[in-house]
Amino acid sequence: MTLRVIIVDDEPPARRRLRRFLDAHADVEVIAECGDGASAVQAIESREPDLVLLDVQMPELDGFEVLSALEMPRLPAVIFVTAYDQYALRAFAVHALDYVVKPVEADRFADAMAHARARIAEHRTAAAGLAGLLSELKSERAYLARIPVRSEGKIKVVDLADVDWLSAADNYVTLHVRGREYLVRDTLAALERRLDPRSFVRVHRSAIVHLNRIAELTPDAHGDFSIRLKDGTMLGMSRTYRASVEEHFGRRL
Repeated sequence: MTLRVIIVDDEPPARRRLRRFLDAHADVEVIAECGDGASAVQAIESREPDLVLLDVQMPELDGFEVLSALEMPRLPAVIFVTAYDQYALRAFAVHALDYVVKPVEADRFADAMAHARARIAEHRTAAAGLAGLLSELKSERAYLARIPVRSEGKIKVVDLADVDWLSAADNYVTLHVRGREYLVRDTLAALERRLDPRSFVRVHRSAIVHLNRIAELTPDAHGDFSIRLKDGTMLGMSRTYRASVEEHFGRRL
């Protein structure tokens, strides 16, 4: 069986080193090399490799964000290539995921490949382990600063600082960014837990607003408010969320 592999690393020397190690395996075919996370998402989804050698630390979209952005029924096996801290190494071990530490050594890489080959031969992927790892890291990592979205056949990275407001769309969230809209596969409640509460506030069961974008609040006779954003967008704020907004502004409305 030929093992179809994709290499993902933003450093060309690191990619060359990994390819050199892979060349020693007669049953391995490198089907793509990616130097950034966005192209990695596209390559993994379109080529459906058996195995991905995935750098953890990359600009724009890191290895964990690549995995979070994938939309495919069956995840490939993954060997993480990392210079990451001890927390991440422990997390990989707890969730039975393979990793090699930079600079990658031949013997350790061979061990990781043997493990990955065995998992693939048994028709198992690291799906459960990856899900557990991502869940654990989400609870430990800082608030979101950026988020990958799909736009015109590409993966675009949106800075949360540029988001005006967010709205619920079934199991998706629409990011409203300077007149443009992007869909994210997540629920509004789940995404809210990862937003910095100093910057974002829930104003309605289906809407979250960036505080710096609020220009005006107009009360009605029933205790609800209309919110006008700086770009002219009008939103409603229900009484349920009034206390949260008041807390952010430090005074009653």
